[in-house]
Amino acid sequence: MGALTEFSNHMDWQGMLMFLMSAVACLICLTIHELSHGLIARQLGDPTAKVNGRLTLNPLAHIDWVGLFLLLTVGVGWAKPVPVDMRNFRNPKAGMAATALAGPISNFLLALVCICLGGFVLRDGMGRAWSAYVLLFLCQLAVLNVGLGVFNLIPIPPLDGSRVVSAFLPDRAYLWLMKRERFLIVAVVLLAWSGLLGGPLEAAIAWVMKAMCHVAGFPFAIMEFYFF
Repeated sequence: MGALTEFSNHMDWQGMLMFLMSAVACLICLTIHELSHGLIARQLGDPTAKVNGRLTLNPLAHIDWVGLFLLLTVGVGWAKPVPVDMRNFRNPKAGMAATALAGPISNFLLALVCICLGGFVLRDGMGRAWSAYVLLFLCQLAVLNVGLGVFNLIPIPPLDGSRVVSAFLPDRAYLWLMKRERFLIVAVVLLAWSGLLGGPLEAAIAWVMKAMCHVAGFPFAIMEFYFF
C-alpha cells in the first residue's frame, strides 16, 4: 500500500510522520540514483548532466512530480532522466550501459549503508525515544532503494536494465528501441498498475534485502514484519 494511501486512512500525527518519512526517503533514493548516472557519465567523457545542472544533491533538480506521486501511491515511480549524449563516449553503447548501471548500484550501496546503520541503532540506541523512528526510517529507506534498484534493472526501455542489454544488440536494433522509449514506459506503468509485476518484484526485493541483512548481520525479521 502506498504511503499516501496509508496517510489518508490514518489521519493522525503518526500517519503524517510516516508519510513524511516516506516522502523524504523517496526524495533521497531518487536523487542519489539520478546523480550517480550523471557522475559516471561525466567520468566517461560526457558533460551534459553537469551543463544541465544535474550534478547536484538538490532533489528539486531531479524530481518528476508525477513519478514521485506514483512512487508514493503505488510503489512504482521515476525521476527526471539525466540527459546523456552518448556521442561523447569513446564506446557509446558501453558508456550508456555503465551510466545506466550506476543508478541501481548506487541504490543497492545506499541500502546496505542504511542496513548497517540500522544495526548500530538496534544494538546501541534502542530504549531511547528517537531510536524506533530512526530505525524505521533507515529500514524504509533501505527497502525503497532496493525496490528502485531492482525495478530499474528490468530490461524494458527506458529502464536502466534495457541500456545494459542493449549494449549487446546490433546498432539497428539498439536505435529501434531508443526511438520507442516513450511508448514502452507506458507499458511499464500499466504493468505496474495491473499488479502483474508485483509478485516477482516483491520476491526479488525480499531476496536482495535478505542477502543484505545477512551480510550486515541485521535481523531480516524486522524488515519482513514491516514491509513484506
